[in-house]
Formats: sequence, C-alpha cells, structure tokens
Amino acid sequence: MDLLEPTRQAFALLFGGDPELWQIIWLSLWVSVAAIALVAAPSIALGFLLAKKRFPGQRAAVVLVQALLSFPTVVIGLVIYLLLSRRGPLGSFDLLFTPWAIMVGYMVIAFPILVVFTIAAVQGADPRVYETARCLGAGRFAASLTTLREVRFGILAAVVNGFGRAISEVGCAIMVGGNIAGLTRNIPTAIALETTKGDFAQGIALGFVLMVVALGVNVLLALLQGQGGLR
Repeated sequence: MDLLEPTRQAFALLFGGDPELWQIIWLSLWVSVAAIALVAAPSIALGFLLAKKRFPGQRAAVVLVQALLSFPTVVIGLVIYLLLSRRGPLGSFDLLFTPWAIMVGYMVIAFPILVVFTIAAVQGADPRVYETARCLGAGRFAASLTTLREVRFGILAAVVNGFGRAISEVGCAIMVGGNIAGLTRNIPTAIALETTKGDFAQGIALGFVLMVVALGVNVLLALLQGQGGLR
C-alpha cells in the first residue's frame, strides 16, 4: 500500500485549515482539558488522604482504586450510558450523546490514574516534611499543601498521564458520545471511523495531531521539572 499520497493529503488537510478536521481536534482538546481540570483536585485530595491517613478499610480502598486502573473503558462507557440514558437515574439531564457525556467518561477514566499516582508520590515523600510543617505551626491543610508541593512533579506526572489517557480514549467516547459528526466526534473516534472507511488521509492527520499533543505535554512536564527532567 502506498502511504505517500495519503500522508501528503493528511498534511494538506492539516495546514489547509480543513474546518471539519479542526473541529474534531478542538473538541478533543477542550473536553480532555476540562475533564482533567474538574477531576484533578478531588482525585489528588483523595490520593493524599489514602496515603497519609490510617482508617478502617483504607487498604481495601487503595486496592479498589488500583483495580479501577485496569477496568475496561468500554464497561465504564456502558455504566455511564445506563446512568445517562432516558430511563437512567440521570436521564433528565439530557447529557447522553453530548460532549458533556464524554467529559464525564474521561473524568471517570482519569480518576484512578490521578489517585494512584498521588498515593505513590506522597508515600515516597519524606514524612518529616509534613511533621516539620506541623511543628512550625502550620495547620493540617497547610501542611498537606507543603507535602504536595514537595511531590509536585509526581502530581504533574499524574495529570499528564490522566490527560494522555483521556484524549486517546475510544471505547467510552463512542459509547456515551455516539461519534456524531460536528457534535461528539473526537480524534480517536474519528481515526477509527475514517480508517474503517478507507479514508487514511484524515486518519493520518488526526493521528499526527494526537502524537504531537502527547509529545508536547511530556516535553512541557520535562521543562517544568527543570534540567533534571530533561536528562
């Protein structure tokens, strides 16, 4: 199969400003960013709580969150579909087959990633950071923020991984979004559809954008980490 011509057409679509293509790209970006922005704070807070506090059922809660990492995203999509369908408990909100439904799915998928990465980062931190902050008169909340600041690069890695998982998700997005042109069609679902149809040009163009975004966020993380992160 000759890939040169589809690749040429792909870059022509990208740099020619094809409105359909860029609408798909924009939808993927804003839904993924919004999902991570909404789920990050509660996920990081829960991860910190599970890492620092001792309470009955803590170990079971950690195991459950870790198990969610390997949960099939299609099943997650199915559960959300049932919740948002007209006969579901949240059907009155009319969110199914909208970008908001995809956002909910992305939040559920990114949630365990953010929690587990935060647990690992906080448990790997020097416990004296929190204790010293408390001894110096900081409240529990301020001491917790001090610890999170110490492990900020681990937290940033969690956010980057959550974003990468969300923006590349296919199964859940199709289940709850319906892959509707001009409304819920995003980069992964469009790649799957267009490749199946034999339109390799658009698939290559969108795949290229996805790789650029993935590379870009990881380079940004390395830059934020400083010179040590670039080695």
